[in-house]
Amino acid sequence: MARGKLRIYLGAAPGVGKTYAMLSEAHRRVERGTDCVVAFVEHHHRPRTEVMLHGLEQIPRKELEYRGTVFTEMDVDAVLARHPQVALVDELPHTNIPGSRNTKRWQDVEELLAAGIDVISTVNIQHLESLGDVVESITGIRQQETVPDEVVRRADQIELVDMSPPALRRRMAHGNIYKPDKVDAALSNYFRPGNLTALRELALLWVADRVDEYLNEYRSEHKVSKIWGSRERIVVGLTGGPEGRTLIRRAVRLAEKGAGGEVLAVYIASSDGLTNASPKELAVQRTLVEDLGGTFHHVIGDDIPVALLDFARGVNATQIVLGVSRRKGWQYVFGPGVGATVARESGPDLDVHLITHDEAGKGRGLPIGRGAHLGRLRVVWGWLVGVAGPALLTFLLGSVTPEVGLANDMLLFLTLTVASALLGGLYPALASALVGSLLLNWFFTPPVHTLTIADPENIVAIAIFVGVAVSVASVVDLAARRTHQAARLRAESEILSFLAGSVLRGETSLEALLERVRETFGMESVALLERASDVDPWTCAGSVGTRTVVERPEDADVDMPVGDHMALALSGRVLPAEDRRVLAAFAAQAAVVLDRQRLQSAADQSHALAEGNRIRTALLAAVSHDLRTPLAGIKAAVSSLRSQDVEWSEDDQAELLEGIEEGADRLDHLVGNLLDMSRLQTGTVTPLIREIDLDEVVPMALGGVPEDSVELDIPETLPMVAVDPGLLERAVANLVENAVKYSPADEPVLVSASAMADRVEVRVVDRGPGVPDEAKDRIFEPFQRYGDAPRGAGVGLGLAVARGFAETMGGTIAAEDTPGGGLTMVLTVPAAPDLQPAPADLPATAIS
Repeated sequence: MARGKLRIYLGAAPGVGKTYAMLSEAHRRVERGTDCVVAFVEHHHRPRTEVMLHGLEQIPRKELEYRGTVFTEMDVDAVLARHPQVALVDELPHTNIPGSRNTKRWQDVEELLAAGIDVISTVNIQHLESLGDVVESITGIRQQETVPDEVVRRADQIELVDMSPPALRRRMAHGNIYKPDKVDAALSNYFRPGNLTALRELALLWVADRVDEYLNEYRSEHKVSKIWGSRERIVVGLTGGPEGRTLIRRAVRLAEKGAGGEVLAVYIASSDGLTNASPKELAVQRTLVEDLGGTFHHVIGDDIPVALLDFARGVNATQIVLGVSRRKGWQYVFGPGVGATVARESGPDLDVHLITHDEAGKGRGLPIGRGAHLGRLRVVWGWLVGVAGPALLTFLLGSVTPEVGLANDMLLFLTLTVASALLGGLYPALASALVGSLLLNWFFTPPVHTLTIADPENIVAIAIFVGVAVSVASVVDLAARRTHQAARLRAESEILSFLAGSVLRGETSLEALLERVRETFGMESVALLERASDVDPWTCAGSVGTRTVVERPEDADVDMPVGDHMALALSGRVLPAEDRRVLAAFAAQAAVVLDRQRLQSAADQSHALAEGNRIRTALLAAVSHDLRTPLAGIKAAVSSLRSQDVEWSEDDQAELLEGIEEGADRLDHLVGNLLDMSRLQTGTVTPLIREIDLDEVVPMALGGVPEDSVELDIPETLPMVAVDPGLLERAVANLVENAVKYSPADEPVLVSASAMADRVEVRVVDRGPGVPDEAKDRIFEPFQRYGDAPRGAGVGLGLAVARGFAETMGGTIAAEDTPGGGLTMVLTVPAAPDLQPAPADLPATAIS
């Protein structure tokens, strides 16, 4: 079954007439005999729209109840069962009532289309998903009901229902859109002239882009290569030279003369990667064209005029803007230049503008400008070999070696030319060729010691020598330059790969990145400076190195701006221009790292605040119940003792007093844990570490449990531990009390200890129900009770306080399963230094 076709009426705002236009189209189709039904149309009590529904078949709506109210939605099943040729579905972005077949109405429409039913629908521009932020900035209202752009773009037809803002406001004022009581509010808010004008422009531009897509599809399908000037598109050809900014601004002015003009700046690079362009200047020009509303494109092509024309025709451009050539007059002997070639080959459908500029006719610079940077010593050796070498060779050939013939003499001089090219580049090689040709003519070409040449063959030979020498020198110099450029690009790629890897690895150390910058560029110091605004002083966000940090970027040897209010300042030496591209990448990464550090810090603070809020909430819950329980018992006992209506016996009084004491002890214990947790949260616990034996501390921690509920196994041979006795006692007491609480009455809790290297372990073993692995860490969080512990059994702070005290002393607490069932708490504390455990002896076992 063929998929149905979708037609959409697009409007800039409510009330422009989308639904009216849709119903008018339905009447036209019905008159032509098309089976057309109304699947869902909302007339919003607008009389003219309601009248248009007369004469059209309407599918009954489906009623849905939601939160006590009955709503109506499109009955998709009924429409599919009816299966008309065309279905009218209003308000495509609508969100269906919960319980509907689909969440969104456009999903209902997709089902109808899949069933082969043509659909006509309506959409306002503000409901397109991609324009949500733009519409919110214009109207101040965030649209909750949206439709994906792709759903609308896939429509077979899109028709814009347009109306000027004054006409729409008049329609609103006449009561044709909203009820009279809502008109004034609408006109002064959403339907303000500025809002309507901006929304109308959005709709026009969106439809224009869609028309461009249709046009490009048509041109592609019908293989149309000729340019159709439906809209002014101006291509700016950039060379990376300083004239590019002038060309971009001139192209923008040309585009502004026609409505909807578009500027596309293009830079064409050769496929071998070698270029005369300045990366920094290209970056500036890219930013400029994007700021002015254009786009920047990078194209690879060895034949620049052909590549430029292919690009222009590919984007259906109407004009090309080029700068007058920078070549000097004599350089035109090598060809007419890019501008003249493009103008000649552009044809009648492309206008070519040649713009004059300050750099015209000043020349492109000598080839050495992009040379290999061989170093001063190598260049000196190149000149020595190129100038002194031929003289030395002439001396050797004339006085030391026998005559070898003119051809061999030329080969020897050619060898010196190649050597000078390898050492010093092109110019020493050219000098070597010139000196060598003169020496060959004077000393080795008959008649010797004159510059005249008797044999014409020798004239040809020397001319060939000069040509070959120059050619070889050029090739060798080109190879040297390409080798240097390849090595440099490899180094740059390694550095950029490191930066990319640091991003992927999530490295967030600003100091490490600045140190990498200092090492890479051989600087004495590197600092990242920032300021809040243009008038505020600079502050240092991070720095490395031995040199004093500069107070302003201008004071540094090298400064690299990062945005408007941040800069990377380097001190030590001045960097060459080609190093600034990599430095710019480092600077951008430094800004990202700084932002990431600050975001992480803010996230940590937010997490700490959230954790504090959670603890406070839990504390309030604990205070509201767990602290009130002992207070209620104490209050009841005191009230009973003070009652004059009852005479209490001595036993009853003793029992009530005992209850008061137990409640007070329990209250003291709960308040103590709360205070301890508060101290741990605020970091005010300061341990007083000293050396002590475990058997002096652990028995004192058992005072809060029944005498026969714990079995001790503390060997006397254990080394002393370096702890705070008070904190250790509280930690062990909380662990033991927790174990006794969950252990069966006939199974005593075992408290044992052992030495392991420089640590001592205290194990509290119970035979209770145990804890699953996924909950073993959670039980150490504040205000946590595991399982079915009764509410009166504490506020859930005991284990959290115990772990906090242990970590304060440099120890740890972990939970393990007890073999045979139960839970074992392992408290590890550091042993006293320089004390080793004595040989194991029989442990002294005590029952408490």
